[in-house]
Amino acid sequence: MNIQRYLFIVLLFSSHLTFSQQKTKSPNVILIITDDQGYGDLGSNGNPHIHTPTLDAFAAESVRFTNFYVSPVCAPTRASLMTGRYSLRTGVRDTYNGGAMMASSELTIAELLKSKDYVTGLFGKWHLGDNYPMRPSDQGFDESVMHLSGGMGQVGDFTTFYQGDRSYFDPVLWHNNQQESYAGYCSDIFADEAIKFIEKNKDRPFFTYLSFNAPHTPLQVPDEYYQKYKDIDPSEGFGTDGKPFYPMSEQNKEDARKVYAMVENIDDNLKKLFQKLDELDITDNTIVIFMTDNGPQQRRYVAGLRGLKGNVFQGGVRAPFFIRYPDGFSGNKEINALAAHLDVMPTLADLVGFEVPNDRKIDGQSMVPLIKGEKIKASERSYFTYWTRKYPELYENISIQKGGWKLVGNTGHNAEIENFDLFDLSNDPYELHNLSESNPTKAQALKTELDGIYRELINEENLVNPPVIQIGNKAENPVFLNRNDASGERGIWAQEDIFGYWKVDIAPGMYDIRFKFLNPVPPTGKMTLETGNYATIEVDRSAEPIAVFEMKDVKLEQTKGDLLPFYTVDGKRYFPFWVELEKK
Repeated sequence: MNIQRYLFIVLLFSSHLTFSQQKTKSPNVILIITDDQGYGDLGSNGNPHIHTPTLDAFAAESVRFTNFYVSPVCAPTRASLMTGRYSLRTGVRDTYNGGAMMASSELTIAELLKSKDYVTGLFGKWHLGDNYPMRPSDQGFDESVMHLSGGMGQVGDFTTFYQGDRSYFDPVLWHNNQQESYAGYCSDIFADEAIKFIEKNKDRPFFTYLSFNAPHTPLQVPDEYYQKYKDIDPSEGFGTDGKPFYPMSEQNKEDARKVYAMVENIDDNLKKLFQKLDELDITDNTIVIFMTDNGPQQRRYVAGLRGLKGNVFQGGVRAPFFIRYPDGFSGNKEINALAAHLDVMPTLADLVGFEVPNDRKIDGQSMVPLIKGEKIKASERSYFTYWTRKYPELYENISIQKGGWKLVGNTGHNAEIENFDLFDLSNDPYELHNLSESNPTKAQALKTELDGIYRELINEENLVNPPVIQIGNKAENPVFLNRNDASGERGIWAQEDIFGYWKVDIAPGMYDIRFKFLNPVPPTGKMTLETGNYATIEVDRSAEPIAVFEMKDVKLEQTKGDLLPFYTVDGKRYFPFWVELEKK
């Protein structure tokens, strides 16, 4: 963070007194989020097959928000969580395809807490940009141990991709922007590093963001955990309590066994973390939040909710949320008011004592009044969500909630109100009965509000002019461009006959450049690098297939636009999965 921006934050967010600020030391903050753990993947939410004693006990000690919502997929959830804003305002619209980069102008929880002299650390998944100026270190985190892109073993995370079915074990991770080898299982590593960070900073206020990448695919888990679940039938015991239960295939069942094993491993790691807080005598003065980022990817028990990760039905967006702060408020309480990931930042502002930014629109609301039992006009609040692979579309996988009603649009762009789904969630929490024909007035009112929010969000500056990666800046040199942040018409695994590019801002100078392909390409072709109005072309003269193509001493001009590399041979065009540029 440059000095001007830091001074701006310090001046803007002067302290103010809140009901929790009775202590001499500000409360510590631990924010725990898991990846693709659905609403039903907890014993405390009615699942008899999964063993989560630590989380179940934590839920019992916490304030539990039972009507809490996130985005249908992970990067949008994380952007909203960090900023208190709808993800489209931040530039984040997707999980890849160039849509998972958050604008550096956004102010994160970490930056806001640093203005209150907190030390900040991220451990696990970031997924809001892997290059300067969008990395955790650029957005307020003092310490980070993380994987790249959307997950370990994915093409964007090139340090673990080639480990195949062992990508979650003994990984090469990024410690403060440098590659470092670690021994063990990923969830154990992230939890252990978070505990080390807490021990090191126990005498000052800290913010620990423990962002597990499990139980996201690939479903890899230590065998000792899998053995506990390998013989269970995850579909048994459901469907007789009035809640819908959707059929599971044999593959669904096997996936559920692995997911439950991964979640139990997380539960054991949280037991270690909570024991460390007790040992350091800081439990009472530590705010601990547990939540998940979206619904389950695979079909399994989800407490009767309709839908999975990626869609806007309840099973895709309703998530558990537990918050515990013994010095601040009493626990073991349920709150059914509508709340969302957008609310975490304003809630921490109330609890810790930093000002919510007033130079931009904040969509979230503090949950503290609800926790304190104050009466608020919850029925006036609306919550919008959507997801499509590229930019938002009317009316595809889009919804709005307000006053216990929910309107869902999956109409193929048809705006006629009878094509929408309208649900009265108060009486139909499983979204089984469409009331759009019987109550068109309510449906139309919700659609009008949805249309207004949609028009506002698609015109946001960070969406119209999305974030770019800076090339040749001393803050990151060399730069590793990964497939996750490339835009264009393609599947993320495609290499042949596609059009892909990165949005960049290049500093002029001489560069050495390496292009790495997913699979070796035929020899004797041409490697082309287009940057703005400039093109650099070199011919391969080797006799063997090429896994890495190198260009030395390439002069690049000042360019803000697209960086488009491609290799052509025998009438075919290939796109590299990773590009490394080092300014000399």
